[in-house]
Amino acid sequence: MQKILIIGATSAIAEATARLWAIRGDALFLVGRKADRLEAIAADLRVRGAASVACHTMDACDTHAHATMLEAAERALGGLDVALIAHGSLPDQKACEASVELTLKEIDNNGLSVIALATRLGERFEKQGRGSLAVISSVAGDRGRQSNYVYGAAKGMVSLFLQGLRNRLAKQGIQVLTIKPGFVDTPMTTAFPKGLLWAKPEDIASGIVQAVDKGRDEVYLPGFWRLIMLIIRHVPEIIFKRLSL
Repeated sequence: MQKILIIGATSAIAEATARLWAIRGDALFLVGRKADRLEAIAADLRVRGAASVACHTMDACDTHAHATMLEAAERALGGLDVALIAHGSLPDQKACEASVELTLKEIDNNGLSVIALATRLGERFEKQGRGSLAVISSVAGDRGRQSNYVYGAAKGMVSLFLQGLRNRLAKQGIQVLTIKPGFVDTPMTTAFPKGLLWAKPEDIASGIVQAVDKGRDEVYLPGFWRLIMLIIRHVPEIIFKRLSL
């Protein structure tokens, strides 16, 4: 049985991942902003077989609340083996272009708050000499594109930070996993037209659980996004500027 902390537990991907861990009989600590939604998810996870489920209400952008939340998680779980950071938002790029305040808010939510949590969790795992930290970033962080560069900048910052954190903690045998989903059909993307490149949250969840189990460093989900982003990253800038991506 693993003792697992999930931050941003009400997101579609996090909920689907929690269900897989519940079926295995793991103990879960769910963190999110909406208490009623957390309790509903917790009830479902208990039915599915979770060893225990506890909830904690917190806005991830409130960095002063992070330490209290982590202490509560360790008390409820009796320790900590795995932490999944899954919170975030999909900003309106055009609205961000017209607002410095909104741009910074989105970078805080998708980037700085994630880094703050990863810093605290990395420190905790380092002290105990073991642990797995899994963080949802995005393929959007691999290259800045005109359609979503505020979101991409935040996710790119997270991915680069995790590279360094992984490099530091690898010597202690601590896993730092960067998760890079492509297009996922969730409530956050309801307005987007769907196509062949779109995945379901359940598909992403399965990939996350497997990557944690195998001690992976980085995973693109679904896997074909690794090749797509390899091509996109290597398009010369003089050509890339002319593309409408």
